This record gives sequence, C-alpha cells and structure tokens, in this order.
Amino acid sequence: MRLVQDREHHDVVVEAVRRARRSVWIATANLKELRVPGRGGGRYVSVLDVFDQLSRGGVELRMLHASLPSRAFREGFDARPRLVAGGLRLRQCPRVHMKAVIVDGALLYLGSANWTGAGLGAKGEHRRNFELGLVTDDDAMLDAVQARYDAIWRGGECAACRLRSECEAPLDLDARPPATGPLVRLRPVAPAAPGRARTGRGARAR
Repeated sequence: MRLVQDREHHDVVVEAVRRARRSVWIATANLKELRVPGRGGGRYVSVLDVFDQLSRGGVELRMLHASLPSRAFREGFDARPRLVAGGLRLRQCPRVHMKAVIVDGALLYLGSANWTGAGLGAKGEHRRNFELGLVTDDDAMLDAVQARYDAIWRGGECAACRLRSECEAPLDLDARPPATGPLVRLRPVAPAAPGRARTGRGARAR
C-alpha cells in the first residue's frame, strides 16, 4: 500500500491507467477533460486519446460518474467514434461520490481525487487541488471495491433509491452492454415543446 499526494496522482494513477492491459474501471463524482503528456513526454494530449488507444488494444473501459461530463469531455468523446461505439462505457448515477480507479483487477486507487485535471495533478503546482489517496494491490480490498462498483454499475441499488426520479436512465433499466454508444446522453437534452413528451469474484477483472 502506498500513499499518494497531489502531483503523485498523475505520476502513479494516470500512468497506471496508460499501462493497462485488460481493464480500467473508474468511479468519479465529477468528470472533466484531462490532458496528459504524450508518448515519451511529448506535447500534451487528451486522455481520451489514451482511452482510444487502450480500447483499440481490447482494454475494457468503464466510467461510473455522478454529474454530466464537462463540455470539453463531451465534445472530445463525440469526436472519437471507437469510444462512442462502446469503447468507453459511461454510466451515470447521482449518488456516486466515491473516487476509485481499478486497473487490470490488480491495482486499486482510493482517495479524494475526481477524474479532473485539478484532481489528478495535471494542472500547475499552484492551481491543482490538494489530494490524498492510497494505491494498493491487496486482493481483499480489490475484491470488495470491485464488487461494490459492479453492483452499482448493474443497477443493484436502483430499486430502493429515493433519487431515482433524478436519473435520466436508471441503471437497472438495462444493464447490458450498449450496442452503440453510452447508456447516458453526453449532450444536454433541450426542453420538450409544450404538449409533447420528451423523447468477478466480485467482478474481478481477468
């Protein structure tokens, strides 16, 4: 187990995601565009480019988030057909406040950092958030967190949830992988016109 602070979130957590071979599961309250150094420390690129490369290599990518992604994230996502077609699966639940990153079912981050530049140390020294977290490869913790994540992902908490009316698409309505695109809209929906309806082992990654 290792303590990570501030800029170390980028050096440890984001870099672990870039090296993923089988799966990346992320839980975050806020979801924003994040820019990271390119290969070999070159010019900064969108982390969505990293996700696109991982998806092309067959890595399963899940993002469980509470609020609507930022406009920059939505626009970047929409510009990458592989991610839109299911390469990066997004599910939204307003009760998600946990921050977790699970890589290949073998490395776990738990801490305060949202999936944002300020949270993950990508901003300048005097602009980034003060964050603390733990990184571990403990099997018991990995199994417990993955089981909890997967239960929420599959809608196991939806039936009794008092916030269900706030969900655009409650997760228990259809927990199957999407045929095309994410299970939640990334673009805000315009109000409807008057009189018209709006149209493993605890999931341990192998």
